[in-house]
Amino acid sequence: MSNNRSGVFFGGLMLGATIGAVTGLLVAPRTGRETRKLLKKSANALPELAEDLSTSVQIQADRLSASALRNWDETLDRLREAIAAGVDASQRESQVLKRQKEQEDSDSLPQQIEHS
Repeated sequence: MSNNRSGVFFGGLMLGATIGAVTGLLVAPRTGRETRKLLKKSANALPELAEDLSTSVQIQADRLSASALRNWDETLDRLREAIAAGVDASQRESQVLKRQKEQEDSDSLPQQIEHS
């Protein structure tokens, strides 16, 4: 989760820096020609910035995917264990009930013979 937050922070930082730079260029006390040169340089840097941001997002997505897969595997393992324990307990209880019924049947057999 910490890696995900750092990726989001990094992406937000890069976006904020870009917006701040463009805003600063537009309101700076420079001539139109100087401002256009700076904007052109900034525009030329945008593809690299977008690529860096895309790479950062992809890395974070891969980490998140790997983490989700690990969590899913762990959840499935716990579920399998719980199902196995439930089946085992059910079989034991069934055997206990079967023995009780057999005991009750064997106890009632002498009474039936006496009444006959």
